[in-house]
Amino acid sequence: MLSTLVLANSCRGEQDSVETFDVDFVLPASADMLENGTFTFQVKDGKAPLTSDVIVLESSGTGISYVCPVVSSSSTEFTVQVASGIPEGSYTVYVKRGNEKKPCGTIYIRIIEDIGFIPDEGFNIYGQVRCGDEGVAGVVVSDGAEVTVTDESGYYQLASEKGQGTVFMSVPSGYEALSDGIVPQFFGKLAGSSEDVEQINFNLVKSDNQDYTLLVLGDMHLADRSNTHDRTQFRRFTDDLNEFRAANPGRKIYALTLGDMTWDLYWIDNSYAFPEYIEDMNEFIEGDLQVYHTIGNHDHSMDGVGDFSKTSQYRTYLGPEYYSFNIGNYHYVVLDDIDFMENISDRDNYVEDVSSAQLEWLSKDLEHVGTDTPVILATHAPLYKDNSLNPEYRLVNAAQLVAALEGRKVHILTGHTHRMLNVDKIGSADAGHFEHNAGAVCADWWWSYTESGIHISTDGAPGGYSVFEISGDDIRWRYKATDFSDSYQFRTYDLNNVNITYDYVSNADDDHKATFAKYVSAYPANSDNEVLVNIWNWDPEWSLSVTEDGRELGWEQVVAYDPLHIIAYTAKRLDKNRTATFPTQRNNHFFKVRASSPSSTLTIKVTDRFGNIFTEEMERPKAFDISTYLDE
Repeated sequence: MLSTLVLANSCRGEQDSVETFDVDFVLPASADMLENGTFTFQVKDGKAPLTSDVIVLESSGTGISYVCPVVSSSSTEFTVQVASGIPEGSYTVYVKRGNEKKPCGTIYIRIIEDIGFIPDEGFNIYGQVRCGDEGVAGVVVSDGAEVTVTDESGYYQLASEKGQGTVFMSVPSGYEALSDGIVPQFFGKLAGSSEDVEQINFNLVKSDNQDYTLLVLGDMHLADRSNTHDRTQFRRFTDDLNEFRAANPGRKIYALTLGDMTWDLYWIDNSYAFPEYIEDMNEFIEGDLQVYHTIGNHDHSMDGVGDFSKTSQYRTYLGPEYYSFNIGNYHYVVLDDIDFMENISDRDNYVEDVSSAQLEWLSKDLEHVGTDTPVILATHAPLYKDNSLNPEYRLVNAAQLVAALEGRKVHILTGHTHRMLNVDKIGSADAGHFEHNAGAVCADWWWSYTESGIHISTDGAPGGYSVFEISGDDIRWRYKATDFSDSYQFRTYDLNNVNITYDYVSNADDDHKATFAKYVSAYPANSDNEVLVNIWNWDPEWSLSVTEDGRELGWEQVVAYDPLHIIAYTAKRLDKNRTATFPTQRNNHFFKVRASSPSSTLTIKVTDRFGNIFTEEMERPKAFDISTYLDE
């Protein structure tokens, strides 16, 4: 029987114990125990228990006790029958004799199976990937450093340093992992050191998933805050998502988050962390939905020092920080590009990059993926900046990441900014990358809806989620604003009526008015008959047509502040002499057109790269106030 000996604790009792018997044995910090099997402990100094004694294991999580009878005992070792139905977890160990209990310390128990496979010498992680009773061959398994493939019987083994704390399978195409609620169980947590041998098995079910929908969920920032009622607002999003799924019965639908599901500041203050997030997702989302996760900066613990410590809670509940899986023809890779490095404790002092360890793992992972296989890569922080017409790299080592993907066609999904940006470096080529900075579920951290009833991000994009429709290699995408139809893809402003003045912050003090000055400068009184169009999911293959009395008008792409976000959030916060923590930001998905008259009706037609047409008959003058856009 395999056991994990990490710390040799002696069972000598505690000072306040009342036992009168003397038993002492080596208690491993963690151990693999065979389901319905036996386990043998090593006796110290000949102080063995009696065969009439029992070992009591009290769960540290639930408080439930499991009784393991002593079935044999000698001066050197004793064996217990493992209690039936005992789950994996941490336990306090007692020796019980009659009415007395002797406390002996704690142990982490992993329940293993007799799978008919013994790992070779030097391999310390092993197991089987199976579908039903059959092993599945050719499945990639990794510990985040080493990568292997299951044999013809579904067995695998790894010689691991266990530096990442988990082992995971890259779920193969045509299968799904089993799920615990929304969380797919493609990973196992490691309890022992590199000296210990651990068994981790994975289970699959067959799935016809060549044609499916992927829901891409940007920043949520759930925290149970009373000032924004974020969980109540979140129900509006999940209701929208449920309606979308109900409108597509029989369709395979998966979800992928882009990080910041939670908000580290409120893990303790509001007792809202990963368990509460998972509970809300399981309660609010109707039916079964597998949700793969990406880690964000706010999903790192405030208390940890260094990246591994700060990600421990995430690993416990959602799995490894980086991993891969397959759905249909696409190979998915999820990376952690929020790098606290080894000695950083400050929650805001991180670097946006992909660590060298991840790049090394990525190279090994992609060795098992043909270059003609399309890839979807998810990270939290984006590769590109969004404040110019020619976006430059934002990620510190973006060039290295792009080089690792060379020769492949890759769609990169990112969040973090709560803004939208598309950067197409594929075009008509067979390889390259396309970044979709895909917006935020929470828009501007749930604040704008609280202030004005309009759920809007700092670039003017509505809060919502991206929808990717995938069939074979074909991939199509669109943005779905919460509470709006699919046709809501842009917003128009009559700049003759957009005059941002200090009247919007009349109650603000001088410091807060100074903060507002750049918006006043951006939108002075204007009688040039200009119209501003915000097309948040724009990319170079989209087109814009604006006609006035049948005459086509020219347009110019510009970098701008969204006027509605200025008055819906930023001005309202500053007017209360409060910090506009998430102020209106400049972005490049704006377009300016000049009409010949202040009162002409403009026909605005926006066509996406897939030929979908979205139109507005813009009657002018068009008012600029909150009420105009509330029911748009």
